[in-house]
Amino acid sequence: MNPTKTKGQIEDDISKKTTKFYFDHLGVGPKETRVYIIHDMIIVRLKGNLLPIEKKLLEAEGGIELVKNIRQALHEITTKHLGTIIEEVTNHKVISSHSDISTKTGERLEVFILDSDYEQLLKKTA
Repeated sequence: MNPTKTKGQIEDDISKKTTKFYFDHLGVGPKETRVYIIHDMIIVRLKGNLLPIEKKLLEAEGGIELVKNIRQALHEITTKHLGTIIEEVTNHKVISSHSDISTKTGERLEVFILDSDYEQLLKKTA
């Protein structure tokens, strides 16, 4: 844990690094990234994150399922890298992660579960 940074600064750091990761690895990133530290969870909210191919797939019958499957596969590929970002910023181990996307808005949620109540630890050092 970095006691010299506030909760807001840590959330901002994760947000910037996550956005950069998506631009670097997918060639397109979110319009907006918000990060929330709640108890032992890091919630990353990405707005406007549908890829052009996903938009096309949504026009086809069964497109929602296809987009969900693509995103699940992307989650499996990227989760290790994103988890590493979380671990480097927080100095805590990610024990699991979860992801979902809205095919209507393109908004995506990534939830990382840490090995301890990180929010409580930040309050103790504030």
